[in-house]
Amino acid sequence: MSWRPQYRSSKFRNVYGKAASREHCFDGIPITKNVHDNHFCAVNARFLAIVTESAGGGSFLVIPLEQTGRIEPNYPKVCGHQGNVLDIKWNPFIENIIASCSEDTSVRIWEIPEGGLKRNMTEAALELYGHRRRVGLVEWHPTANNILLSAGYDYKVLIWNLDIGEPVKMIDCHSDVILCMSFNTDGSLLATTCKDKKLRVVEPRSGRVLQEASCKNHRVNRVVFLGSTKRLLTTGVSRWNTRQIALWDQEDLSMPLIEEEIDGLSGLLFPFYDADTHMLYLAGKGDGNIRYYEIGSEKPYLSYLMEFRSPAPQKGLGVMPKHGLDVSACEVFRFYKLITLKGLIEPISMIVPRRSETYQEDIYPMTPGTEPALTPDEWLSGVNRDPILVSLKEGYKRNSKIVFKAPVREKKSVVVNGIDLLENVPPRTENELLRMFFRQQDEIRRLKDELSQKDIRIRQLQLELKNFRNSPKNN
Repeated sequence: MSWRPQYRSSKFRNVYGKAASREHCFDGIPITKNVHDNHFCAVNARFLAIVTESAGGGSFLVIPLEQTGRIEPNYPKVCGHQGNVLDIKWNPFIENIIASCSEDTSVRIWEIPEGGLKRNMTEAALELYGHRRRVGLVEWHPTANNILLSAGYDYKVLIWNLDIGEPVKMIDCHSDVILCMSFNTDGSLLATTCKDKKLRVVEPRSGRVLQEASCKNHRVNRVVFLGSTKRLLTTGVSRWNTRQIALWDQEDLSMPLIEEEIDGLSGLLFPFYDADTHMLYLAGKGDGNIRYYEIGSEKPYLSYLMEFRSPAPQKGLGVMPKHGLDVSACEVFRFYKLITLKGLIEPISMIVPRRSETYQEDIYPMTPGTEPALTPDEWLSGVNRDPILVSLKEGYKRNSKIVFKAPVREKKSVVVNGIDLLENVPPRTENELLRMFFRQQDEIRRLKDELSQKDIRIRQLQLELKNFRNSPKNN
């Protein structure tokens, strides 16, 4: 019997990445130089948000997607935080609501006007205080409306009910800084990675740890649930300091199903999973390439497809929701790549090559839309429900009828699990005091410059007035 190479049929084996032309990019953006390991970018079907470099506080831009090209230096910003903005996320059900978190220990909810910003926005729709240290991560619940999670450097995860503007649960099982959070499809489980080198699967409403893995050989950084397959994928570093990915059974974290080394580079690996196509994308911070794989239900589980290459290194990547893709071009995924050196945001489309121009139902199954499946009270009472699915056949453009109404409340103590989160706030660290000192020095310099400019202008006006009075015409 003659030997034949093993052939694996896949409709996605020829998927290729296509970078947008320069006129369809967003240029002239002062992308933040913060070294925090986040994407600093969030995108939905209407807006693109990017964290920017700023002095004396934190700010981010919100740009309508159709407004491509060069962005003016004085373009309006969202600039209400007193510290650097560390993470931003769009509400999956209300497309003009965005959450941000910052080094000033606050989480803020912003309501973006129709058509984008016309002037700087400094007043948030809702300010949430409960963390004792800076807040590094925010995450919206995938099926319940107005449920938001935040993770701070006080090692706690707070669950906020935005209908009342208060934290309703606190997850206090971590012993170090939380690096990543990921919900499963219906939002009944939360996976977290932590600096204590542990991977956890948590029941978020009770805070109970269901599974825990101590990753000594595979130091985990990022985690993502692989849809409804009851599996997790993590990226991290092996004991030989090579970048590595691992696949886990969410019900048994004693050993990974597979571990695979990627390369010997040092940049953090960001995983992105598309549950509709079962494709996994791996993008390294500081890399120029994006690898993509297909996830299977049987061994070897992970099948390498191809790689998108680019010479420009990426600081972070935003991902377009499924209903914002161009189905007429067979686009199955879209990244928004942050290129700090050029001040450029470059869209990258992942396309399935097809000759037919008709709708391709095999690559566009029913997918989650913009309607929530649960209210906050339903989810908090223990109800789980899968996302409400929609078809992209006619080009899904349905706008959610839900309107965000910020609760009116007075500042008071924040009590969760019997603990007042704002009481006995620990003293600031040396680094925090230094950052505050330098911010104050920058603000003092700015005010002095403004005063000197005003003094110069006053002298000019006085001289003009004197010349006017002494002119022969006035005599």
